[in-house]
Amino acid sequence: MTFVRACAAADVAVGHAVPIDLDGTEIAVVHAEDGTFYAVYDECSHQSVPLSEGEVDGCTLECWLHGSRFDLRTGAPSGPPATEPVPVYPVEVRDGDIYVSLTPSNGVVAP
Repeated sequence: MTFVRACAAADVAVGHAVPIDLDGTEIAVVHAEDGTFYAVYDECSHQSVPLSEGEVDGCTLECWLHGSRFDLRTGAPSGPPATEPVPVYPVEVRDGDIYVSLTPSNGVVAP
């Protein structure tokens, strides 16, 4: 599995998400409240809205438009209006940098 440098870990504050373009794929890199970094496709599966603009709560990321929450570990929505999961990407932290694989770990392919 190939990993691409996304950003410095220091660029993503705890409880926040940042948008990153990795080789043409829009990714939201999230620093969850437990200190873990996650990467998900940066578009709500319900509507074309950037998830990186939403709120982080525990291990979920909320779409700011209609309130669907997505599990950062699985990409699964917790409730309507979203019914489809978003792609989730493997993350590695190396020497203070975040690396992301563009092969989804949950098998969901970005549109």
